[in-house]
Amino acid sequence: MDDRKKDQSIQSHANFDGDSATGDRTQIRQDQQNQQPPQIDPSLADAQAVAASLGVDPNTGLSQAEAERRLAQYGPNELASAPPVPKWKKFLAQFKDPLVYLLLAATGISLIAWFIEKANAAPGAEGGEILPFDAIVIVLILIVNAVLGYIQESKAEEAVEALSQMTAPQTNVLRDGKIARINTVDVVPGDMVVLGEGDSIPADGRLLAAASLRVAEASLTGESVPVGKNVDTLAEAKALGDRANMVFNGTSVTQGTGRAIVTSTGMRTQVGKIADLLQATDDDDSPLQKEMNYVSKILGIAVCIIAAVVLVALALTEGFNDIHDVIDSLLLSVSLAVAAVPEGLAAILTVVLALGVRRMAEHHAIVKKLHSVETLGSASVICSDKTGTLTRNEMTVERVVTPSGEVQLTGTGYAPEGRMIAIPDAALSGSAASAAQVEAVATLAVGSLANDGELRETVTFGAVEAAGDLVASSSAWEAVGDPTEVSLIVAARKVKADRKYANYTRVGEIPFTSDRKRMAVVAQDNTDAGRLTVFAKGAPDVLLGYCGRIAVNGAVRPMTQGDRQQILAAVERLSAEAYRTLGQAYRPLGTASLTDVPGVRINAAGHVADIAEQSDVLESDLIWVGMVGIIDPPRTEVRDSVAEAHRAGIRTVMITGDHPLTAARIASDLGIIDATGAADLGSTVLTGTQLDELPDEAAFDNATRNISVYARVAPEHKLKIVESLQRQGNIVAMTGDGVNDAPAVKTADIGVAMGITGTEVTKQSAKMILADDNFSTIVEAVREGRGIFDNIRKFLRYLLSSNVGEVFTVFGGVMLAGFLGITQPGSQGVTVPLLATQLLWINLLTDAAPALAMGVDPSTDDVMARKPRKLTDRVIDGQMWGDIIFIGIIMAAVTLIGMDMHLAGGLFTDRSVDAVGHDAQMTEARTMGFTILVFAQMLNALCSRSHDQSVFVGLFANKWLWGAIALSTLLQLAVVYVPFLNTAFGTVPLSAGAWVECLGLAMIVLVASELRKCVLRAMHRR
Repeated sequence: MDDRKKDQSIQSHANFDGDSATGDRTQIRQDQQNQQPPQIDPSLADAQAVAASLGVDPNTGLSQAEAERRLAQYGPNELASAPPVPKWKKFLAQFKDPLVYLLLAATGISLIAWFIEKANAAPGAEGGEILPFDAIVIVLILIVNAVLGYIQESKAEEAVEALSQMTAPQTNVLRDGKIARINTVDVVPGDMVVLGEGDSIPADGRLLAAASLRVAEASLTGESVPVGKNVDTLAEAKALGDRANMVFNGTSVTQGTGRAIVTSTGMRTQVGKIADLLQATDDDDSPLQKEMNYVSKILGIAVCIIAAVVLVALALTEGFNDIHDVIDSLLLSVSLAVAAVPEGLAAILTVVLALGVRRMAEHHAIVKKLHSVETLGSASVICSDKTGTLTRNEMTVERVVTPSGEVQLTGTGYAPEGRMIAIPDAALSGSAASAAQVEAVATLAVGSLANDGELRETVTFGAVEAAGDLVASSSAWEAVGDPTEVSLIVAARKVKADRKYANYTRVGEIPFTSDRKRMAVVAQDNTDAGRLTVFAKGAPDVLLGYCGRIAVNGAVRPMTQGDRQQILAAVERLSAEAYRTLGQAYRPLGTASLTDVPGVRINAAGHVADIAEQSDVLESDLIWVGMVGIIDPPRTEVRDSVAEAHRAGIRTVMITGDHPLTAARIASDLGIIDATGAADLGSTVLTGTQLDELPDEAAFDNATRNISVYARVAPEHKLKIVESLQRQGNIVAMTGDGVNDAPAVKTADIGVAMGITGTEVTKQSAKMILADDNFSTIVEAVREGRGIFDNIRKFLRYLLSSNVGEVFTVFGGVMLAGFLGITQPGSQGVTVPLLATQLLWINLLTDAAPALAMGVDPSTDDVMARKPRKLTDRVIDGQMWGDIIFIGIIMAAVTLIGMDMHLAGGLFTDRSVDAVGHDAQMTEARTMGFTILVFAQMLNALCSRSHDQSVFVGLFANKWLWGAIALSTLLQLAVVYVPFLNTAFGTVPLSAGAWVECLGLAMIVLVASELRKCVLRAMHRR
């Protein structure tokens, strides 16, 4: 097998460089990590010297007593983590919102006014309200919002915990001269780890022995092919992926055996250093949170300015004569604050996002933070790791090249499902094509015999038949051993090649090594008197050197120089297409006993010596049958997902530790780059080394602006790429599964981890976890996020225009109080047109239901057909502010006109009210204004579903909205006609004529909105 080097590097030195663990951890754990023994780079030192420096005898390992002492000194072999956040802190964190701060300020003012009023009440007088009801209501709403947010985020944390397969892994170590199985957490520096096929490597270590040892390092380096290991001392410091004499924590053995001396544990392993990188990155607010902070800031400034203008105007016109004027002024400030701030907004936003989270969970995506749903909908760039994310991380044989031609195998992954078809552009005659297929079967049969892998099927049983038999409901295929070897077994089963030599039994093996780059087995044919055959596979250019013959069209003949050139040309062609190539050959020995094979050496006991030492005899004069092209194929659904992302204006960027050629091929297959770009690597792919050579930040930004495929990169490069894209104003999503992805996943605006293949470090770093590892779920999340953003804009337009209408009503009512008849000539003090409790009722109850319904409003257009919004784009842009102010003015005008009609001394006064006292007039007028405002806002809910689309388009599409309007109407009828609510909210029952006036004035809001939209559509058509 071609033993490719891996340039992936986390640091240029091993773990003995003296770095200390950092981050928010307990001091004891940090001190223990710092006490790890400082050493030279173990990859540059002789294995015995490393053992001596760690004070251990490689033949006996540590004693149990010494291991316990080191465990106490250096700490457990685990990644340090920040202490868990107490539940009460998580709950209080829900109050960290500028909107909440505004409401708390209003609560404080209300309490101050209540205390002043109680303190200055005349002896024997009632002294106003028994309790500060305004303040109590606001605080209760804030608590409800906090509870909603806390419960939702707690559910997300529980789901993440369920994904974390909490097991206690164990490791074989040499202690007191005996092999013992201990918990991985108890491994200490100096331990001798005994490695076998399938083992997870518990810590970083220097190899002391290795026999055909290959290690899968994809989770650390991104390289999809297992790495060959040996014990040779390196001549110079090399990148992480090139340290063949080292093994690393979190990787796993796919083939062979070995022994390693532990050099680093816990936070001082390479995985631990990546965890340190995570600690260095801080969580930032999502774009939606930033926008809501901005909106809250604008609202706060607006409240302060309006309150200041009103108070200054009152001070200049009337002055503050006594304490009651001060109280009235404070209550006016509370009314303005309550009017300006949509008290239900925080709770409504939380509920709408929570509903989005629930819908995402139905699509197998677990969102850890509510705001992350909307953030992904705003993403302009999706950066993705290749191995396991864009690809299946399941090596697959796709091509088989034989002396007579070439065939293709369909199907991907480890499921043995597919068939053999001729290459469409292969100019083969019918007989040649048939011969190529026969030879392909033989090639795959040889590959499946010269093989140490295993393919297992796991069957899940479902229902029980009437006869009592279990019915298999699903099955999954699992690769055991080297994925490349398993891919040959899968391919052989697809074409039933495994049946061709099912009668063979293995009797010996010459194992694969990184030096030999080939392996061979000796097998006997149980149907042919036990005659022996050598089956071999390996790197084609190497294996060809041991082949003297070639099998063509059922016959064996001597191999010519032309045959060799043709095979090597095919190797070059497949390599250019990013295939990893393996050649297959065989040799019948013509005897049932190895002792009869000429040249085979016999030991003193008369037995055949170890055949692993006799490869020169057994692997000579082989017969070449063909070779295979293997690749880690892209997920079948990802190409459509990438195309959908492009349609939505979202750029897809591949960042991988794999070879540039492989990265370009996969990127081309998925549509990330075109076929021309795949052929011209220099202009479409950048490597980590090339990124390091860029002179400055400007050059780096220019590169990331134009290049979408990055290969042979380290975690630091991934971080820099994400940060560079963010500097360019992009909202960046980063997907990944390996440990090497974790820092970039955390730094991105939204990090997405794979739930099945993802490492725990990456899951903890991410804001979203894909429970099914399906990249297509990302696109669904984008669609969901965009729909949520649209709906957030709808209910913001509705709530804020309604609140602006309330502010203008209070402001206009105070400033024009005498003109409208709200105050009588000669009266003193301030009379607010609407009470704070009435405004709270509107904001919390009658407004809340329609706003919630708008949060699930169906999309009015194709949300994936437009470009993503920029960071500079406001949630509430100039157009929306125009909508808000226009509707607010109209709403305030009709409300004040309705009040004026029921007050003596106004412009439109019904003279019949003259017979009623001013206090009674004011109560009825307030009830009119209160009711008009409510119904105007109900109609405004219908208008706010679009900036310029008529309210009559899709009028009944949202049944929830009509239900909410009906509920709000019933609530308003209750507050007008239920006696105890009359007392609480200062209302009186209205006559039928008054209801006609209310509905007629409220309809003006809808008519004005429709006229404005007609003008906007006409302007847009121009």
